[in-house]
Amino acid sequence: MDKQKIHDLIEMPLGEIMAAANEVRRKNRGSSLELCAIVNAKSGACREDCRFCAQSGHHKTNIKSHPLITEEDILAGARSGADAGAERVGIVTSGKSPDGSEVQRIASAIRRFPEEGILPCASLGEIGSEFLGELKSAGLKRYHHNIETSENFYPKVVSTHTYRDRIRTIVSVKDAGMEICSGGIFGLGETWEDRINMAQTLKEFEVDSVPLNFLVPIEGTPLGDRPSISANDALRIISIFRLILEKPVIKVAAGRESTLKDMQKMIFSAGADGMMVGGYLTVPGQLDTYDKCLVAEVIESWKK
Repeated sequence: MDKQKIHDLIEMPLGEIMAAANEVRRKNRGSSLELCAIVNAKSGACREDCRFCAQSGHHKTNIKSHPLITEEDILAGARSGADAGAERVGIVTSGKSPDGSEVQRIASAIRRFPEEGILPCASLGEIGSEFLGELKSAGLKRYHHNIETSENFYPKVVSTHTYRDRIRTIVSVKDAGMEICSGGIFGLGETWEDRINMAQTLKEFEVDSVPLNFLVPIEGTPLGDRPSISANDALRIISIFRLILEKPVIKVAAGRESTLKDMQKMIFSAGADGMMVGGYLTVPGQLDTYDKCLVAEVIESWKK
């Protein structure tokens, strides 16, 4: 995208860009609304140094670390997500890559998701074709792997792996014939141009689902004292991603509550058609009743 178009997206009045994004959402996504949740299946002690992440072993945070939980606990967590309203639940593990025994346990749990009426997703880090094949055989159709930010800004966020490493996993997932869920996090210090370049990268790889997260500063991380972005900036980001990407699910995830506060309903007027419910990896969400009321209001308004 040339500099003039980038400038236009940044400078367009917020109401105008939201209206344009909402129209693109309506044409491409209709009135469907996708809710997802996650299970923190393996937490902390990660060797990567992502500057925003409380689970990195490079940072001094107060999170509780644990190895991969049991198959029964994975299923219990999936049920909790479903109770919060999610139709799809992701199994998330810390660390750069899973080992064979971890993949086997997760695959075994995924085989049982249909019994619960839950769609599975997995976010296990960098992964190759052999493990992807095992997970696909177990019933996994969607894999999550964020690119986090633009290629230009990425080295300022992580030093223990590269942007190309992230892209390699996305390509592996697509080559395996699976859906890819990939997005990122905002408020790290990136520019508007970084945000737009990130959206263009996701469009290039034709991702199926795009989670948009907003930094929740966590004490002990290098970004623990960064101020949160404004609610208006968050709404503009959502709108830009819908206008550029057009067709994928765009769901708002971590930071939704703290960034948007009483403006959360407006994400669905800015082009979003999904959100994460039931809490996040190391940060709690809000009451299920609030989210369920929010969803009911949105669905009703889209019928009009």
